[in-house]
Amino acid sequence: MTRPLALLSNDDGYRSLGILAMAAALREVFDVVVCAPDSEQSASSHSLSLNRPLRLTDHGQAVFSVDGTPADSVYVALHEPRVTPRRPSIIVSGMNHGLNLGQDIFYSGTVAAAREGALHGFPALAVSAHLDADFAEATRDAAQLASRLLEVHQGGGLLLNVNYPAQGSWAKRACISGRRHYSGGLVTRQDPRGRPYYWIGGEGVSHEGERGTDTEAFDGGEVGVTPLSLNLSAGSDIPEVVRLCSLFEGEG
Repeated sequence: MTRPLALLSNDDGYRSLGILAMAAALREVFDVVVCAPDSEQSASSHSLSLNRPLRLTDHGQAVFSVDGTPADSVYVALHEPRVTPRRPSIIVSGMNHGLNLGQDIFYSGTVAAAREGALHGFPALAVSAHLDADFAEATRDAAQLASRLLEVHQGGGLLLNVNYPAQGSWAKRACISGRRHYSGGLVTRQDPRGRPYYWIGGEGVSHEGERGTDTEAFDGGEVGVTPLSLNLSAGSDIPEVVRLCSLFEGEG
């Protein structure tokens, strides 16, 4: 029988240790095709390169790179038969070097690569691990999670964000996204000609372990498995927007 095909991407680049370990773990269960950025694209979010051509490089042994973003890589892979000669069963993004908790999902290229797959109707996993976690063990666990997802998935696009803490039981917990805070703001420097330049962000990070969130799961040594919506509409805000729109009734 033909084994299921996993399309693997990331935001750290096709040569990163995380994606190499993830590919090795997935190959125990899946046929694997890697299509990932040719360089690091952390915090690139869901950017697509619409104003320049993209180059696809075949590195052999079902490994490809794209000179673009994580979302570019998955988009190209799903539309280029040289990369995916048959329909993938699942899209996996990672293993990311570092966590993607809480609001990180808005910036994360790891999540964006998986989201691009989900938007095309595939089940998709974005997997990340604390820098002190055992990456080999985390990737083996994530590969098993991907396999079991196919056992329960009912069809259509599905996006799961998964985070592995450094230590703990690694029991799986279904959760929602928590809140994470970065300190540092904007770092301002001057170049040799006296002109200012800027670095975004700082080194400090903290989070709130609110009940039922991925941050609480992380604090408890559990693997948070967070389903992410592909519909960003805020239904709870509809009444306020209805009132806003009603202010224009009868005008013009």
